[in-house]
Amino acid sequence: MNDKTNAAIESAKKRAWENYSSGYNCAESVFDAALAVVDTGLPTGLRKLATGFGGGIGKFGGTCGALTGAVLAVGAVYGRERLPEGQDRLETIAASKHQLLVDPGLYRIFNQIPNWFRQKHGHTLCRELTAPWQSDWHSRERAMLCRQLIAETAGFAVELMLLPESERSRLVFGDTVDPT
Repeated sequence: MNDKTNAAIESAKKRAWENYSSGYNCAESVFDAALAVVDTGLPTGLRKLATGFGGGIGKFGGTCGALTGAVLAVGAVYGRERLPEGQDRLETIAASKHQLLVDPGLYRIFNQIPNWFRQKHGHTLCRELTAPWQSDWHSRERAMLCRQLIAETAGFAVELMLLPESERSRLVFGDTVDPT
């Protein structure tokens, strides 16, 4: 990584930390921080798209909101605007799968996020990550853990958003639901 990328990562971490300390939820904090640091052409006001993902989707305890915020942010760079065009339905479906899995292999980029997070923290579910504080959700200790997860995840999202094409093409899938 170059100095400019490292500076962007650190800036995103700091902003995500501050966002959460200001009252934004985990998903909003990560998404906003990444969009503020990486020029995606999208307005930072899109933070509102992340609101429902906080607390593992509306405090359900599912996928950590920091992860979903990161997926949204990375999608601002690598998400598809449309399907491949000019083909019949079956060719379009095949071209779409090729785009996601092979060239450029968009799913390889997104797949990095939960695999990195689980390797680093042991779980991807909010309810598992915060299990020690289920009876004291508003504890300082739980908030500090979440703040740390949010900052780290914002930095990783920005790292992926700024990854050079030569490095993106070398990414390999981690765990997937598709054994092929």
